[in-house]
Amino acid sequence: MECSYQKFNLKFRHPFTISKGTKTHQPIFVVELKHRGITGYGEAPAITYYNVTVEDMMADLASKLQMVERFNFIEPERFWHFLHHLFPKNPFLVCALDMAGWDIFGKLCNKPLYKLWKGDPAKNPVTDYTIGIDSIEKMVEKVKEKPWPVYKIKVGTADDIAIVKALRNITDAKLRVDANAGWDLDTALRLIPQLNDLGVEFVEQPLAKDNWEGMKILYKESSLPLYADESCVFENDVEKCVGHFHGINIKLTKCSGITPALNMISAARKLNMGVMAGSMNESTIGSAAIAHLLPLIDHVDMDGPLLLEEDIATGIGYDFGKISYSEEPGLGIQFTGLFQK
Repeated sequence: MECSYQKFNLKFRHPFTISKGTKTHQPIFVVELKHRGITGYGEAPAITYYNVTVEDMMADLASKLQMVERFNFIEPERFWHFLHHLFPKNPFLVCALDMAGWDIFGKLCNKPLYKLWKGDPAKNPVTDYTIGIDSIEKMVEKVKEKPWPVYKIKVGTADDIAIVKALRNITDAKLRVDANAGWDLDTALRLIPQLNDLGVEFVEQPLAKDNWEGMKILYKESSLPLYADESCVFENDVEKCVGHFHGINIKLTKCSGITPALNMISAARKLNMGVMAGSMNESTIGSAAIAHLLPLIDHVDMDGPLLLEEDIATGIGYDFGKISYSEEPGLGIQFTGLFQK
């Protein structure tokens, strides 16, 4: 294989704020693989919370580039296992390469990925649209600016109930809240009944990622379903969530790619848990990978391209939350960014 990679820094439409901080741009790492005349693309955003930078990914790949290029690519699962052992401490990099491998494999099979997995698009959930933490007035403005059937509301402030009340007053859309581990147990026990009265659908990651005792109590007391995010990163985390969460939110970048994500979906189904796939503000490249998982999951947050002012690919469409595919093989995307050689 031939392997190239590039850094991009994509600007948000609005400053993006969650309980962990604010950013105006999303740095992303994009990899391009060429195999038997076919080109595949993969992406991984850099996330400060996980102490991963684009520069780290570029340095790790550069250090073992020849090994990657010498790999005899046949199918993605075998490629992922090779990458997983080659870069054991960099799941973000593994994700980008695994995604590019699946893009190539879909093109070799001449099928979009969802068809390879026998998915039925008629079952696709609609994507939510994220409203980042801001003043209540600004959050109301963001909802009015983007009419949508489902909103994910970022919370973790002293005004969480006031925020949700203000948004509920202007929309009948489904609301789900994401605390990003910003509450303690007492706060969660106090707020969740009020959020339930406001018609919130579910709560994502209410407590700190390692507060398993607190989650055990909250799971028993909560009137709303609870979805794990920071508490469920890798495949072996899925079973830990039983009795603590009602479902899991899979992030391709964190779990290290499409290959482990498919395994996590299967594991969650066997454990009768709900499944969501989530965005980490990917461009259309990474968002397309999420899109092909839609027939296999219950909920999705893949609004990265909608939140970004800039994009580097085309191939998926958004129509009031409904996702459409290009029907081209693999990821079905066309790379439009400037890839420096």
